[in-house]
Amino acid sequence: MRLIEELKHHLPFSILSVCFGLMLMGILNFITFSADSNQTILRSVLLFHIFHPVHLLFSAIATTAMFWQHERKVFKSIIIGLVGSVLICGTSDIMIPYISGFLLGTHMKLHICILEHLSLVLPFVILGIIAGFFAPGTLEKQEGVIFSHSLHVFVSSMASILYLIGYGLTDWIEHIGGVLIYTVFAVILPCCTSDIVFPLLFVNEKKEKDTN
Repeated sequence: MRLIEELKHHLPFSILSVCFGLMLMGILNFITFSADSNQTILRSVLLFHIFHPVHLLFSAIATTAMFWQHERKVFKSIIIGLVGSVLICGTSDIMIPYISGFLLGTHMKLHICILEHLSLVLPFVILGIIAGFFAPGTLEKQEGVIFSHSLHVFVSSMASILYLIGYGLTDWIEHIGGVLIYTVFAVILPCCTSDIVFPLLFVNEKKEKDTN
């Protein structure tokens, strides 16, 4: 019941962030992307490798902070922050867009950053976990929750769209309806899961009561 209430509370901000991400991506596509599809792909891949690591950082902060707020175990918090960010963000930014591209009729390339660019993404994850230990005081405030979660979902939506464009769906605007649906699914469920559901699943209720 508690998890359902958390998800209901965050859902409106998630939808708004996804829509804002799609609009901004459309503006960037219009202003900076070339008519040359190869240039579009290269620029999308470059931007993806900025937004995806940043998404991992935000996810690691939120996941670690949510767990640390309820149970003060350092090693357990680190593991949960690591798994929650890498696994769930990988699903959101890579796996769901990869499958979505095929469903939209495009041949997609599978590119898993944590396997191919470990040195690129690992510093963001580590820094996010460290920051997560200091974040609960801010996240206890409603404005902190709104800001952090909305920013997380926005970065996630950009990463998902950039993966779609960079690894197969160069004509994404022609499929904007399908892109909207798949992006909402790719962003809301994993982000809410990593920020809220995943860390709370591992909270020891007895330890939480002792901490309080």
